[in-house]
Amino acid sequence: MIKEIINFDEIIFLYLNSLGSKSFDFFWLLITNKFLNFIIYFFLLFAVFKRYGRTRALNVFLLAVILIFIVDQTTNLSKFFFARLRPCYDEQISLLSRLVTSNCGGKYSFFSAHASNSFALATFFSIIFKKSKILRIGIVFLALLTAYSRIYVGVHYPMDVIIGATFGVFFSITYVYFINKHLKNKLFNF
Repeated sequence: MIKEIINFDEIIFLYLNSLGSKSFDFFWLLITNKFLNFIIYFFLLFAVFKRYGRTRALNVFLLAVILIFIVDQTTNLSKFFFARLRPCYDEQISLLSRLVTSNCGGKYSFFSAHASNSFALATFFSIIFKKSKILRIGIVFLALLTAYSRIYVGVHYPMDVIIGATFGVFFSITYVYFINKHLKNKLFNF
């Protein structure tokens, strides 16, 4: 059954990856770039600062850094545990796919750190900005674009992205729950 899932995942990857065209490559390379996310989340942190002050913004910043550190390192551990080759390192798949980026990344792909980190931060900031539906939708939409960009540029399979996103959301919700439950100062009462 695992083999059938992996084969289906490869077929879906090849289909989605083949939908790309040179005219859209720049856009997806921009979306997949980590620094774009840093800029966007910096502006969200600045919004926390403007609305709630320096102390609250510093708390949110530190909590976000801890969140990303844990999620990112867990993702790296899972890659070495599962040792699934990235599409660009799999000889059969790489011949059939488009590698848009100049750097394939690490050898293993399961599961996507971009997807897990993006969805962890999207969930985290969605909880903070729970009263702003439009902002929350925008944050989640950016996470979706980032996750899909990993398939588009040819470095992750769909299951890498789906599991990464699911892990990011689940871990972020658990993290915020733990912080609210065990810290005297309810940091997420915005």
